[in-house]
Amino acid sequence: MERVICLLIGYAFGLIQTGYIYGKINKIDIRQHGSGNAGMTNAMRVMGFKAGAITFLGDCFKAVFAALVIRLIFADSEIPMDLLVLYSGLGVVLGHNFPFYLKFKGGKGIAASVGIMLAFDYKICLLALVLFFTCLFISKYVSFSSLVMMTFFLVIIIVSGQVGIFYEAEGAFLYEVYGVAFVLTLLAFIRHRQNIVRLIHGNENKFTMKKKTENA
Repeated sequence: MERVICLLIGYAFGLIQTGYIYGKINKIDIRQHGSGNAGMTNAMRVMGFKAGAITFLGDCFKAVFAALVIRLIFADSEIPMDLLVLYSGLGVVLGHNFPFYLKFKGGKGIAASVGIMLAFDYKICLLALVLFFTCLFISKYVSFSSLVMMTFFLVIIIVSGQVGIFYEAEGAFLYEVYGVAFVLTLLAFIRHRQNIVRLIHGNENKFTMKKKTENA
């Protein structure tokens, strides 16, 4: 039941669609422009750097705030807090990617995933961001850089769990942590499946801040 509550609280926070709300304030439905995605990349390309930055921060910190709520509610839980934080983060990503009030058409969950990493362990978050921006600088592909970062997240969760650093889950809880991290990474790949196809065929859009694009 604690896991279910974490998922539901996370989903509620995930419903805060920063890019969509910011666009509406500026009389733009972000879903009708660019790629139709409600996330940071499309917001930046359609409405500019400020919109992208606000969208990123909003989508990132809703995962952090969800984790804070979980830490307060389940402070005395027998389930490792690291695991409960991941469950709340999974709920945030599900709410962000599939908001019911937008006909389940949201973002791709990358900024929210950064927030999960930050809430889980800031050191993992810093390493992931360094890797993301390094890949972005070299490749100019946001999608590729995002998928590399999420793959790194899964790998570092497994490796650090095996050697006992970054978090304290043990036994069956440890493998449950691996499972939730795997689902988060899988969701990122599923939401980027069209980008993956374009990357394979060499026609994925490189990172720009143009006003409009068709494939963010």
